[in-house]
Amino acid sequence: MRWEGRRQSSNVEDRRGSRPVRRGMVGGGLGLVAVVVISLFLGVDPRVLLSGMQAVDVGGSQQSDAPYVETPEDARHREFVSVVLADTEDVWHSLFQAGGGTYREPALVLFSGAVESGCGFAEAAMGPFYCPADQRVFIDLSFFDDLERRLGAGGDFAEAYVIAHEVGHHVQNLLGTSGKVHELQQRSGQAEANQLSVRLELQADCYAGVWAHHADRTKGILEAGDVEEALGAASAVGDDRLQRQAQGRVVPDSFTHGTSEQRMRWFRRGLESGSLEACDTFSGAV
Repeated sequence: MRWEGRRQSSNVEDRRGSRPVRRGMVGGGLGLVAVVVISLFLGVDPRVLLSGMQAVDVGGSQQSDAPYVETPEDARHREFVSVVLADTEDVWHSLFQAGGGTYREPALVLFSGAVESGCGFAEAAMGPFYCPADQRVFIDLSFFDDLERRLGAGGDFAEAYVIAHEVGHHVQNLLGTSGKVHELQQRSGQAEANQLSVRLELQADCYAGVWAHHADRTKGILEAGDVEEALGAASAVGDDRLQRQAQGRVVPDSFTHGTSEQRMRWFRRGLESGSLEACDTFSGAV
């Protein structure tokens, strides 16, 4: 991916080296181990994952540990995500303006180990996530190592796909889609709520493809192999693949993000069309 030398976003908050004060949490219907496994699917909102858990006196202040020492590799990753975030800002500003709307930029929070967000306490093992309550994307950059080593989906454009997917959830929040879906989920049974979550996630994948389409058209970001990297990342975080790796079997009714095939197909649809209208995952089969 061509990214060096371009504008970096000013909306990056670096909280690495600080940890939230956390006094405890008790489990409910969803165990913490299950949360960690599900979170590898690139979740949208920790409140969805933790809906079956009850927090007990979780502190919200940030307690500073030793100053974070940034390695050259860390610095490169920080610069990279700042450029990708800037690219998403440019694309979505343009698309919202074309539709007669105004795009509000999200912040991207870098953290190490754990973080307190408007959606609650989160640990790095939960993976990147978007919190609609404070309109921020949260990511521990070590996730990119896990993406490559554990899931076999490395490469800079695979990493860009992750960021663009989470920004896609921000777009859904601005358009009111995520709010409507969460309202429907509260009135639905578990299987139907899971299916709504799948449709929301696949739309975020499609929006990531829309971003890539326009970023490449205006800035020429794509190099040979980049699309394959993104498709590899989308495939790696399919529910079917992750369930088979984790438990040796697949339970479709429990899917929350879509199969590998679905995630690749919807990303490609956004990439090829560049159209938000092509990303209607809520009409018909997915």
